[in-house]
Amino acid sequence: MAVEAPRTVVVIPTYNEAGTLEGTLSRLRRAVPEAHVLVVDDGSPDGTGAIADRLAAADPSVNVLHRAEKQGLGSAYIAGFRWALEHAFDVVVEMDADGSHQPEQLPSILAALEPADGPAADLVLGSRWIRGGEVQNWPVHREVLSRGANLYTRWATGIPLNDATGGFRAYRAEALRGLALDEVASQGYCFQIDMALRVHDAGGVVREVPVLFVDRVEGESKMSREIVVEALVRVTSWGVQRRGAQLLTALRSTTAAARRRRPS
Repeated sequence: MAVEAPRTVVVIPTYNEAGTLEGTLSRLRRAVPEAHVLVVDDGSPDGTGAIADRLAAADPSVNVLHRAEKQGLGSAYIAGFRWALEHAFDVVVEMDADGSHQPEQLPSILAALEPADGPAADLVLGSRWIRGGEVQNWPVHREVLSRGANLYTRWATGIPLNDATGGFRAYRAEALRGLALDEVASQGYCFQIDMALRVHDAGGVVREVPVLFVDRVEGESKMSREIVVEALVRVTSWGVQRRGAQLLTALRSTTAAARRRRPS
């Protein structure tokens, strides 16, 4: 009996991506024609929402979720996750509209959810900072920032990932259902770290596969000083909490061992 392929939806948040959205969706439909698409548009003043509506009218596998105003990347993805779960999808993908995430590499990310030679994964990250990963057209300061953010995240939280900040990834829907999505309030870099931590801490299998990341050629980057500061503050807070809990556990274990050795 043939095994039915998992129902997959690619969630694409947009804000002023009129110059890139149609090309990105065209490439995505060619790369993974069986996947559905959900565009989450935050009231783009450049007409991105109208372009998304036109594409959806021509292709029933494309859907659009309109939001009245810009509410942030994390909020857009949470809205997309909820829509995907309500519509009974099995796999939920995060992907940018600006061309930095290569749709042609999505099949390798999806395949890593169910590899032939290892355990099934709950989350697969497209990683720039493992062997085979690569970035193109990035200024030096952006690469230093990204590498530094991931090194600091690993050191502070202990999460064994090389690219926890990357936004090209695939979740198993069951993993998302097990998370308290109402409690996620992070944005930008921080949202991606937050979600990876939640899946990891819930006992999920997180796998990384190499991807090529190409800096956008149209539009403006959404990166800001506020996003960087939020990530630094939140990751530091999480790290203090996690390391503190580890220290407390170690102290309790040492105390218990000492009591067992004490003569009666």
